[in-house]
Amino acid sequence: MKIIAGNSNKQLSKSIAHHCGQHLCEVELIKFADNELSCMIKENVRGEDVFIIQSTSNPANDYLMELLIIIDACKRASAGRITAVIPYFGYARQDRKPVSRTPITGRLVANMLEVAGANRIVTMDLHAGQIQGFFDIPVDDLGAMPLFVEDLETHPKRMIIAKNGVIVSPDAGGVARARKVAKKLQLDIAIIDKRRERANQAEAMNVIGDVKKKKCIIVDDIVDTGKTLIKGAEALRNEGASQVMAYITHGVLSNGGAQRMEDSEALSTLVITDTIQQEKLRHNFSVPTGRNNSVEVLSIAPMFAEAIRRINHNESISILFE
Repeated sequence: MKIIAGNSNKQLSKSIAHHCGQHLCEVELIKFADNELSCMIKENVRGEDVFIIQSTSNPANDYLMELLIIIDACKRASAGRITAVIPYFGYARQDRKPVSRTPITGRLVANMLEVAGANRIVTMDLHAGQIQGFFDIPVDDLGAMPLFVEDLETHPKRMIIAKNGVIVSPDAGGVARARKVAKKLQLDIAIIDKRRERANQAEAMNVIGDVKKKKCIIVDDIVDTGKTLIKGAEALRNEGASQVMAYITHGVLSNGGAQRMEDSEALSTLVITDTIQQEKLRHNFSVPTGRNNSVEVLSIAPMFAEAIRRINHNESISILFE
C-alpha cells in the first residue's frame, strides 16, 4: 500500500496515514513560473495499491488538476490500483442543468478522474447522491452522520440535547439525512421551508414542526458562506427554540464564513469535520467567540483510514455506512 497526499489537506492526510500505520509516500509537487503543475513520485509504486488523498476545495481548479496529475503519474508508473480519496468532492453542487445552456460539471469531473486513471473513488457526503452514477468505477460515499451521532451521545455537554432535542433539516432536500439522524437518536424532526412568495421579495423561512422551547440540531452536508444557515437559526429562535446548534460535514466557510459563524447570536455551536483544512481552527478544539458560541472540528481520519484498510484487504466497507 502507498498513501500519497496532495496539497489540499496535508494535516488530514498525515492523520489518515498514521491511523493506517503507514507513512506518506514522498512526492514532489511542482509549480512552474507560469503556474503549470507537475509532480514526481519519489518511491516505487509499481504494482502497489495506491491511495491519493486530495479534497478539491478552494482553490478547486488547482487542487483538481493536481489530483489528476498525480493519478496520471501513478498510472504511468504502473501502479496496481489507484484510489482517489476525495473527502470533499468539489463541483458536486453542479450535478444538473438548472437552466438552459449550462454544464453538468460534476459529470465532467467524473469523466476526467476516470480518464486520468482512477480505479475507485472514496468520498464523503456527496452533495447529490446521483453523482455516484456519473462514474463507471466504484464510488464509496461515506457519511459523517455516525460521527455526529456519536458526538451527541458522548459529549458531556450535549448528551442532554441528544435526549431532548429536535433534529432540523435546513431544506426539503435534506429531510432524508435529518430523518436518519433522528431515528438513531429517537428524536422528532423539523424542516425549514424556504420560499419566495412573489418576485423581488426576500426569501422567507417557515419552520415546519414544533420547536418551541426545544434545543434544535441542524444537520446538513455543506456550509459555504453561512448566511443561509444563520437565517435558518434565526427562524428557529423566532419560533421559540431555546438553543440552535449545527452539525455540518463540509465547512467551506468562504467569504468570511468562519467569522460569520462565530459572531452569530442565533447559532450557539457549529460542528464541522476536517474534510476541508481549516487554517484558523484546530481539530477537536472549541473556539470561544465572546457570545458563548463556538466552531468545532471533528476528525474523519479514523473513518477514512478504516475504509482504506478494508479496500486494501478487499474487505467489505458496508459497516462504515451503518
